[in-house]
Formats: sequence, structure tokens, C-alpha cells
Amino acid sequence: MNTAVAPDDALATAHAKRQSARRRLFWAGAAGLAGLAVLAYGGHWWSTGRYLETTDDAYVRADWVALSPRVAGYVAEVMVEDDQPVHTGDVLVKLRSDDYRARLDQAQAAVTQAQAALNVAKARQQIAAEGIRQQREAILKAEATQRSAAAERRRSALDLTRYRGLVRDHAATAQRLESARASADQAEANWQGAQAAWREARSTLAMVQARATEAGAVLEQQQAALVQAQARQTLAEQDAQDTLIRAPIAGVVGQRRVRAGQYVVPGQPLLAVVPVQQAYVVANYKETQLARMRPGQPVQIRVDSFSEARLHGRVASFSPASGNVFALLPSDNATGNFTKIVQRFPVRILLDNPAEGITLLPGMSVLTSVDTRAEPGDER
Repeated sequence: MNTAVAPDDALATAHAKRQSARRRLFWAGAAGLAGLAVLAYGGHWWSTGRYLETTDDAYVRADWVALSPRVAGYVAEVMVEDDQPVHTGDVLVKLRSDDYRARLDQAQAAVTQAQAALNVAKARQQIAAEGIRQQREAILKAEATQRSAAAERRRSALDLTRYRGLVRDHAATAQRLESARASADQAEANWQGAQAAWREARSTLAMVQARATEAGAVLEQQQAALVQAQARQTLAEQDAQDTLIRAPIAGVVGQRRVRAGQYVVPGQPLLAVVPVQQAYVVANYKETQLARMRPGQPVQIRVDSFSEARLHGRVASFSPASGNVFALLPSDNATGNFTKIVQRFPVRILLDNPAEGITLLPGMSVLTSVDTRAEPGDER
């Protein structure tokens, strides 16, 4: 019986040895693969991984615009629906404009009236200027007449003196002396009349100049009235234009709260325009992760909604303060019980060309990894 069992024992022993050798080979291979994996991971960490700063506290953002009316009135028509794409300048909401059109017509009429009054004032000023010119000519004429009368007065006085001597010497008749005396009296009267005319002309010039000054003041007043009327017309035109609420940017309509027939007032939120094509990422990194971050460094972005897509971007800027500083109720650490909390700073990341077929919407959660390795030309 022992002779029969011996071959089976030998086979079992050989099989066990082979199994043991296979296990040793398997574990040796597994250990080798594990070592290679550790070396690969270590090499990747040494060359790349230690430079990557990652956070999942990151979200898609967009600088959306809330639209409000600048004038009060009833909504005549809402031109867009919820989630509708719009372009810059598209009319979104129309307000009833009857009252504002009437006010615009009234303002235009006031401008026309002010322009007519200004033309009248200009004409009066021209008339006053012409009156001054004519009166100066009259003064020159009066001065000439006065000089002529003065010369005649002197000549008549000399003739009177001469004829008095001749009559005293009986060389001329008394009738001739009386004629010379009459001529002298007439020359004296003419001279006094010329002086009075000259003084009257000067007085009239002063009065005309005063009227010209008044006309100039009226002209300035009418010019100011015209400017005021034109300003009112501009405001009326602006109010009439503001009855059409247009899209300031291209985007998608959201938060549409306005309905036709609703009465709205200035500053009341009506709807929002979200520029989804200009979306960016705000990643809230810990303060301990910012040491090697610089603007312009590349960023790898993974969006939760598109887990298989890998987007790329660049660090654009850093917030000037932590989120806690800008909070409505910032924490006050000047207390007896203090617990140090690592602060987070928003980092703005601009996207490169988005992947085709992917639309990023504000509020989406993302995972960002910033490569902080020094780039060529980066001075540190």
C-alpha cells in the first residue's frame, strides 16, 4: 500500500511547489508594478503635481445686467420670453409713450418760440447798433455846425467892432452899424443853437447806447431761454426714447418679472440679461494656496455638468480682500475665544475657447487646477 501512495504524494508535492512559485512570481510582479506606479506617481508629483493648486470651491459666473425703466408708465408690450437669446440693442419692453410724445411736441414748440424770440432780440440789437451809428454821425454834423457858427460869431463880432470905429470916425453910417449889430446877434443865436443841438445829439447818443445795452441784455436772456428750451427738448426726447427698454448687451433673458399692462416706476427690476458667452470662473482658493499663483498661469477646468470635458483657462486676477471682508456681517476676531480659520480669496479665471457643444451657465460648479510652474519669461 505504501508503494501505491508514494507517486501521488510526489505529484502533490510538485504541484504545491509550482503553486508556491507562481504565487511568489505574482507577488513579485505585483510589487514591481506597485513600485513602478509609485515611481510614476512620485515622478508626476515631483514634476507636475506639486505645482498644481486645486479647489472644488469654484463656480461659473457672468456679469449679468438687471434692467429697470428710467421713466414711469404702463407696459404696452413685452417683446421677449423667458430664456430667449437677445442681441445688443434689441427692444425688450415697450412702455406707453403717448404722454411722452406730447411732452416732446410741447418742448419742440417751446424751442421754436424761443428761437423766434431770439431772432427778434437780434433784430432789435441790430437796430440799436444802427441807431448808435446814425447818432454818432449826427454828433459829427452838430460839431461841424457848431464850428461854423463859432466862426461866423467871431467874424460878426469883428465886423461890429470895426463898424463902431468907422461910425465914431464918421466913415460909416449908423445904418451900417445897426446892420452889423444885427448880424452879430444872429451869429450869436446860431452859435447857441448849434451848441444846444450838439448837446442834444450827445444826450440822444447816450439814450441810444442805453437802449442798445438793454437790447444786448434781452438778447442774452433769449439765448439762455433758447438753451433752456433745447435742454427740455433733449430731456423730452430722452424720455420718449426711454419708453423702449433695449438690451445693453447680448445674452439670454432671465428673471422676467414684467407683464403687459403693468405699471412700472424708475429703478424697478423688470428682467435680466445674462451674457452666457462671456462666462468666467471664480475659484475660492485658500490663502495657503496663493503663494505661487500669478496672473496668466494656465488653469485646467472640469465642469460638474460636463464631467468628461476638460476646459482650459488663464488666471486673470485676484480679489483685493478675502470673502469674509466683503461679507454683510464680517467676523470680528478681536474676541476672547479665537479660532483661526483659513481664509479664502476669490480668483478670477478667464476661459480659453470653450469646447464645442458646451454652454456654461452661471452658477455651475467646477473643479479648477492652477499650474503654478514658472513659465518662460516669468520673473520671480
